[in-house]
Amino acid sequence: PSSPPAVELDGADAKDAESMSRYEEAITGTRVTFAMTPIPGGTFLLGSPEDEEDRRSWEGPQVEVRLSPFWMGVTEVSWDEYKQFMDRLDKQARAKGAVALAPQDAWADAVSRPTPPYVPMDFEMGVDGYPAICMTQFAAKQYTKWLSMKTGRFYRLPTEAEWEYACRAGTTGAFSFGEESVDDHGIWFDNSDGQYQKVGSLKPNPWGLHDMHGNVAEWCLDGFTEDGYAALAAQASDGAVVDPIQWPKALYPRVARGGHWDDDPDKLRSASRRGSSEAWKVQDPQFPKSIWYHTDAQWLGFRVVRPLNPPPYEEWSRYHDADLDEIRVIQNRQRKGER
Repeated sequence: PSSPPAVELDGADAKDAESMSRYEEAITGTRVTFAMTPIPGGTFLLGSPEDEEDRRSWEGPQVEVRLSPFWMGVTEVSWDEYKQFMDRLDKQARAKGAVALAPQDAWADAVSRPTPPYVPMDFEMGVDGYPAICMTQFAAKQYTKWLSMKTGRFYRLPTEAEWEYACRAGTTGAFSFGEESVDDHGIWFDNSDGQYQKVGSLKPNPWGLHDMHGNVAEWCLDGFTEDGYAALAAQASDGAVVDPIQWPKALYPRVARGGHWDDDPDKLRSASRRGSSEAWKVQDPQFPKSIWYHTDAQWLGFRVVRPLNPPPYEEWSRYHDADLDEIRVIQNRQRKGER
């Protein structure tokens, strides 16, 4: 199948890693923009050393990983971006004649979008400039699919290895900011004022990424297992594991990274990881539970990445749509439980 045509944009394309540059892209048919910065390819140790304070067993053993170059969102995806998708604001603007139909819109309009939430998903913490929250991993992946269709460029969630590599930004300690104060780099329990804060409010890490420590936790593509790194280590017996992803075998648990505004600093460490749970949507009154919202995860968001060398278009769906069958199984199980 053919892919949507790529929107022409200076700086968004590169022949090799050396020619990659930061760029800002407008979502087609909107005035909303987002910034992407290049992350150089390289090798690092995934996970935490055994002597790191507050380390959990599922952060090891450390594994040598080699990653290909990619671009990453400078900040977490904001409500300004996500509501274009979630609330169909782009379609509304076209219906009012405010913007013209773009060549990419036929592809984007075919992407499934969230059902209306039963309560505002920002929970009165703020929308303009604040991180989008409460979406399931499926919803986040559908956003990346929609964004890919809107731009003609392949966007997706980061792998867990890509996320930690970008968070560390060449550092090896517990935090990318070294001995500096966590308050200057991360939104956490003591400085959050009881809610998330606007994206990019604090200092970036050495590679120019904001909010990698705190504010909202961020979805990755991988499934979460406590012994997953041991499996990777076995693959790395003859050298570094190249571009690993531990494809999920079930809808729960999936990996979220980075800690959040209601966490203590130990959860903000570069190697800290957590697995998703159905308990994240306990308050959802719908039956079956919504495939779009984690109502109880008011601290969960995501950011996007874009590999320098994307897969063929026919393989994009593996990164965007792979969970539909598993979601149907869970919903059927919920229905049977009701009866």
